[in-house]
Amino acid sequence: MSHVFFDGTQLRKDIATLFEAAGLNKAGAADVADALVEADEEGVFSHGTMLVPMYVERLQKGSLSKGSKGKVVQDNGAIAIIDAENVFGQLTSQQAVELSVSKSKEFGLGAVAVRNGFHLGRAGRWAGQIADQGCVGIVLSNTRPLMPAPGGAERIIGNNPLAIAMPGSDPKVVLDMAMSASAMGKIRMAEKLGNNIPEGWAVDSDGRPTTDPSEAIKGMLLPAAGPKGFGLALMIDLLCGALSSGGVASEVRPLFGDLDKPYNCAHFFLAINVSHFRDEDTFKGVIDSLSSDIRNSKPAPGTERMMTPGEPDWLIRQDNAGQVKVAETILEQLKQTASGLGLGTLFNR
Repeated sequence: MSHVFFDGTQLRKDIATLFEAAGLNKAGAADVADALVEADEEGVFSHGTMLVPMYVERLQKGSLSKGSKGKVVQDNGAIAIIDAENVFGQLTSQQAVELSVSKSKEFGLGAVAVRNGFHLGRAGRWAGQIADQGCVGIVLSNTRPLMPAPGGAERIIGNNPLAIAMPGSDPKVVLDMAMSASAMGKIRMAEKLGNNIPEGWAVDSDGRPTTDPSEAIKGMLLPAAGPKGFGLALMIDLLCGALSSGGVASEVRPLFGDLDKPYNCAHFFLAINVSHFRDEDTFKGVIDSLSSDIRNSKPAPGTERMMTPGEPDWLIRQDNAGQVKVAETILEQLKQTASGLGLGTLFNR
């Protein structure tokens, strides 16, 4: 499948202009656009500009709010709860990052639960922002049911992502993973590009293994590491949805289906302020030293380079040097969305 390259700055401007035309305020439009393009810059296309048409349609149908932040409905010491009120997940996540870090400075820990939320994009972006403030950042989110229980043939729990980021030198150590063998966004991207998916990612609606992305979308994702991945997904769902009094399991609706109905996911943010435990620079030194040991460790045959979690995405962004690769099929969808808003001149390189 062919691609075209855009200047990242210009692509951000075009996407922000599109969101503004759909009713989002200028600052919010720029923040959402930045998060999406950053995902593309790091090669995580499933969380990038491919989402723009769906986001715009949700804005137009009213399931996604044009507001700029959620409502803090509980604020008690080290914890807070935000009712996102269906505002963009990228905007309420920024709000939750700032609130959790602020609380961690006073209490050592800052925990923020978010209900009535929307897709937050890459959880690692927000965990990384917490880490930039001298904290260990932990970010969780639930999704609509996508995976069966071990031995089952029915969607029962989401593939609920987990991100943990450590403060330290670039590239920061950032674990960002869904609890399925692969994210649904990657399968949707494969479908858009006309590609098959690897074996072991998904089963069809009858529980049979499939490499067809369309059958996988109608079927079920497989948990990473079997029962272990399922168990972690279950606990993340409860930490996000149950703790915030938000949606749990089937109460979270399909992201790409029923676009006139709120998504209703929930998130959980935890900032652990390192300086309340030990000297921050010494802690970062431990992380940097272990990271160096990992990179310098002996590779197995066929492995070119040893890397820490998060380093592959960071390297892709460095190599791209401000350029963003966009699949032509995605570009055509962006142009159609822009044209529908009277912005036919956007997305021309």
